[in-house]
Amino acid sequence: MLDIAIEFSLYLWPLLLAAAFFAGLVDAVAGGGGLIQVPVLFAVYPEVQPATLLGTNKLSAIGGTINAARKYLRYVVLPWRLIVPAIVAGFVGALLGAGAVSIFPADPLRKALPFVLLFLLIYTFLQPSLGQTHKPMEHSRLLQLKGVLLGLIVGFYDGFFGPGTGSFLLFGFVRFFNFDFLHASAATKLVNVSTNLAAVVLLGGLGKISWTLGFSMMLANIAGSHFGSRLAIQHGSGFVRKAFLVFVSALIIKSAWDAYFSN
Repeated sequence: MLDIAIEFSLYLWPLLLAAAFFAGLVDAVAGGGGLIQVPVLFAVYPEVQPATLLGTNKLSAIGGTINAARKYLRYVVLPWRLIVPAIVAGFVGALLGAGAVSIFPADPLRKALPFVLLFLLIYTFLQPSLGQTHKPMEHSRLLQLKGVLLGLIVGFYDGFFGPGTGSFLLFGFVRFFNFDFLHASAATKLVNVSTNLAAVVLLGGLGKISWTLGFSMMLANIAGSHFGSRLAIQHGSGFVRKAFLVFVSALIIKSAWDAYFSN
């Protein structure tokens, strides 16, 4: 059962649907949609337990992520022998991460996040050729293992903490697998679907999801992802790279504020 029912509000739900639309648009391009959607949920329903709001957010996000992945796959071809193990590992990692929440404190990770993101930002900015050309490595057992590790580690992080998951996946596929930003974004969406699904399965089973609000926001998220993925496909890897730099910068500011100044 839900800890507190999330009731329909003629005044508040349009705000949530607008947030879900823009979150879907941003997430389809470069990840980071949660940066928009989660704070709005917490602001609108401060009396509802965080787990319920996070579960509702995951339910909403999974629809937009699936839609964006579907659109990307019309235009790009991915190495499935690498991607499928990463998808499965992402699901397992997210379940393990969610299970670890009650055992390990998240505060050290919360304080380290701005610095990790800053490293990603500086590294990507200083290498303008990174992710501009698509030169995937030939399939090998080692490459497949790297895909599993990427899915497992980032999936665990998503289940345990969450902010910036899409950015970490996007950077990982570009840096370690020689994807361009467009192919990396497509791969990111597929792995992110599995990590979101793990959260929906776990939190839904615990009654920590408002299904009515979640599905309503999902429709808006899907609409946003439609426009976002069209922008990315139309303008290519250069556009996705710029969007990645912008949204990682925003995530650095938001995560630093939450970790060091909000209390």
